[in-house]
Amino acid sequence: MKLTDVVMRSFRVAKMFRDQNTDRINSVDFASNGDTLVSSSDDDSIVIYDCQEGKPKRTLFSKKYGVDLIRYTHAANTVVYSSNKIDDTIRYLSLHDNKYIRYFHGHTKKVVSLSMSPVDDTFLSGSLDKTIRLWDLRSPNCQGLMHLQGRPVCSFDPEGLIFGAGINSEMIKLYDLRSFDKGPFTTFRLQADRDCDWTGLKFSADGKMVLISTNGAVIRLIDAFTGNPLQTFMGHMNSKGLVLEASFSPDSQFVIAGSQDGKVHVWNAENGSKTAVLESKHGGPVQCVQFNPKYMMLASTSHDMEFWLPSIEE
Repeated sequence: MKLTDVVMRSFRVAKMFRDQNTDRINSVDFASNGDTLVSSSDDDSIVIYDCQEGKPKRTLFSKKYGVDLIRYTHAANTVVYSSNKIDDTIRYLSLHDNKYIRYFHGHTKKVVSLSMSPVDDTFLSGSLDKTIRLWDLRSPNCQGLMHLQGRPVCSFDPEGLIFGAGINSEMIKLYDLRSFDKGPFTTFRLQADRDCDWTGLKFSADGKMVLISTNGAVIRLIDAFTGNPLQTFMGHMNSKGLVLEASFSPDSQFVIAGSQDGKVHVWNAENGSKTAVLESKHGGPVQCVQFNPKYMMLASTSHDMEFWLPSIEE
């Protein structure tokens, strides 16, 4: 089945998981094969879901340090995540036996961005200490350090050759991974968002677009090669400064984002039009929303998790 406007409009909540969490789910990540989904929550829990069977498999806890920005590494049974209590260390955890493999010390303030390379064991972290750090899972030592002028958001491109850093909610700098110490090879200056901060940066799977999510009522789509603004997506609610995730569909055709009023908004990336507003069963703001990279399903979260499936057969 191909993703079309009709298919997107037909997505409905197929499964709700109400009892897994007692607080906000702050991040989710699908395994690259689409078989499992991992979530982290403000209740200090890590929940692993089976996407094929549509049910939770295991719950682990990070009570002492808290857990946020959880990301699968390339081994399906290990994750990295940031702490939201005690310190700002990044932790590398084996889900198999619930043991830490390594700690990554260096940031002195809250980590607000974490991106795993799509091709190897490298990952990026951005912090309110105004730095981006480059790491390798195999070493506790920082592999690279960039001092910036403001709050960063960062992400690898789909090839893992370059990474983008959004800085101070007004510019995007692109770095070549092999020579990032020479500085960015290009900088795009955007019209500064006066009334909101950038909270996320993602490349589309085809590498042609960059999606910038904010803690306001606007999401921006940028040409990854020229820096030209392509679309501004609006219409979703965010008056409380929430970090609402925005994501691409796997074919880069659509952009999805949650809303403060419990709805999920879908836009056409090419022409910017609103494709659908989907009704969730969440009682609160939809903070995380992502497409499964392999299967025709969506996940959305508030204090609970919902799996969505299209309700039409093509």
